[in-house]
Amino acid sequence: MLFPIALAALMADEPRQARDPAAAPASAVAPAALGEDGYADSGGVKIHYVTRGQGPLVVLIHGFPDFWYSWRAQIPALAERFQVVAIDQRGYNLSDKPEGVENYAVDKLVGDVVAVVGHLKRDRAIVVGHDWGGLVAWSFAMAHPEMTDRLVILNLPHPKGLARELANNPEQSRNSQYARTFQQPGAHKLLRPEMLALWVTDPAARPAYIDAFRRSSIEGMLNYYKANYPKEGAKDDRDYPPVKCPVLIIHGLADPYLLPGALNDTWRWVDNELTLITLPRVGHFVQQDAADRVTRAMVEWLPR
Repeated sequence: MLFPIALAALMADEPRQARDPAAAPASAVAPAALGEDGYADSGGVKIHYVTRGQGPLVVLIHGFPDFWYSWRAQIPALAERFQVVAIDQRGYNLSDKPEGVENYAVDKLVGDVVAVVGHLKRDRAIVVGHDWGGLVAWSFAMAHPEMTDRLVILNLPHPKGLARELANNPEQSRNSQYARTFQQPGAHKLLRPEMLALWVTDPAARPAYIDAFRRSSIEGMLNYYKANYPKEGAKDDRDYPPVKCPVLIIHGLADPYLLPGALNDTWRWVDNELTLITLPRVGHFVQQDAADRVTRAMVEWLPR
């Protein structure tokens, strides 16, 4: 298939046209109004973040293609009770963009979150992730249970469930073909910032995304797939350590890329309370497509 056309269809996210009309999307807010900028050093890689509020630490981790601004609808409400820190993952926006696929392996991404928590002189955090940020959040909780108070995952099944579906579910395999394309050499040369921002449904927010993607490394973005996404035909037989903290999963059921079947058996990999909220007619970018519902669910589930 023609890659630019395929990506355009991908980012247009056709199933989102049928999204729940009661699910209000996030509206544009001036980035400067959402918090204060800061930087943490992660082994020589500068990680940019925006922070607001006081209290227990909540770290928000975006996915692809996105940046810290993805959480604009959640930051004000969470900041009423928490210190909220929304990061730019490496390769994106104002964070550093190291070269080499190996610099985007999940252990490096987890290390960036560890660095941010340490930079803020905290020992623990509530960790929230969407998409690739969800994988980082799952991995952080498994690698650092002593640092993880609670875990919130948006539209990213546990890696064990996703690997199972990729190996055994033909529909999930077909719907993941875009990821295989991203793994090909030189794929980044076929992308441009305007194309990566096609999924943004709020026209007032789209310019901020285009500017952020112009500051980003598109090659770095795709290195997430090259370093971490299962190769076609590969089987993941790893035994993941159980997640020890309470977990909230919010999943938009109209996500065409991460099918809900991968959520089955998640309770086998969580050694604590697991809360699952599914939202019909809501697509992949659930924190924006159903911003009010997601914010309310997070605020109600988190400790007071």
